[in-house]
Order: sequence, then structure tokens, then C-alpha cells
Amino acid sequence: MALGDAPEDEILTVVDEDDHVIGRAPRGEVYAKGLRHRATAILVRDAGGRVFVHRRTATKLAFPSLYDVFVGGVVGAGESYDDCALREAGEELGVAGLPRPEPLFRYLFELPGGRGAWWTAVYELRCELPVHPQAEEVGWHAFLPADELDARLRGEVPPGGAGPAVPWEFVPDGRATYERYLRFTQGRA
Repeated sequence: MALGDAPEDEILTVVDEDDHVIGRAPRGEVYAKGLRHRATAILVRDAGGRVFVHRRTATKLAFPSLYDVFVGGVVGAGESYDDCALREAGEELGVAGLPRPEPLFRYLFELPGGRGAWWTAVYELRCELPVHPQAEEVGWHAFLPADELDARLRGEVPPGGAGPAVPWEFVPDGRATYERYLRFTQGRA
């Protein structure tokens, strides 16, 4: 997306049920019509193994003000999943010089009621640099230990936990992707 362009004007690749390119359309049209497209989801850990969790800003086109376990975003027209993952991680974390995220798996995420679907390429990244999240994307952030993250995903408020002391609502694709991520990583062990 060019600097100054509105997010809804960004041109995305439209794909079929097998992730083959069938066209291009502006992001606003893709969202409004529920067109199948591509996205990346990068699970970021710090040197201590804690997971980066953030609350999306209220101005986001999709899932404003909800929490997410992943950084990432839509793949632009002509962009590869791998290039998008590196770009999005750098932008959202506010870190230059990151290593390439490690690709793990891809799957088709579908919103209930046929409201939209997107192919999601899932990655993992270790970030040992200080993060300075992009203010337009991230309203709050912290690196959480696994037990606190798991409690938050169950809707619990851990005593002394990071962030607001209320149950957090997570983006539906992030929650589904994290469940798949846990199954995938447990299968590798």
C-alpha cells in the first residue's frame, strides 16, 4: 500500500478455494463482498518465550479494538506470503532488521455464515529487539507467558496479569489460528 492511501483502497489478490489467483480487488470491496483472499499470521515470541499479544486500534477495518495473538495482515496484490509476513511483522512491531519469519502451515479460515474467507499462512518469529508497535495498528501490547495467554483465551482474568483486568475479546481468526498453531506444534514435538 502506498503511503497516504486509505486501507480500503489497497489492492488485494482474490483467490479460489484452492488458493489459486482469480483476480484483484480493493480491500474495501473484498471485505464488503466477502471475497476469498490471502493473509499472514505471525506468532512472535521474545527471548524468554513469551508471546506478543496486542489490542487492535478502534480504527481498524476488521475486528476493531479486539485482542490478537498474531501480527500480520492481508497479502497485497503481487506480494508473496513470505514477503508479506516479513513486512507486516516489521510494521506492526516497529522493528527493522527482523529475521524472516519461519513458515509453519497454511489453511483456509472461514467466517460463520459465509461472511468471508481467507487463506492464512502461519509463521513464527523470535524477536529479541525492543518493539515499538505501529500506533495506527496497535492500541496496547505486551509479551505474555503461555499460562497467562491461555487464561485470557479462556476468558479469565489472571490476578496480576498484564493489561485491563476484564475479560478480553479476541479476533476470531486469531483464536482459530492459535488453536491450529498449538495442535501443529504439539505434533512436531
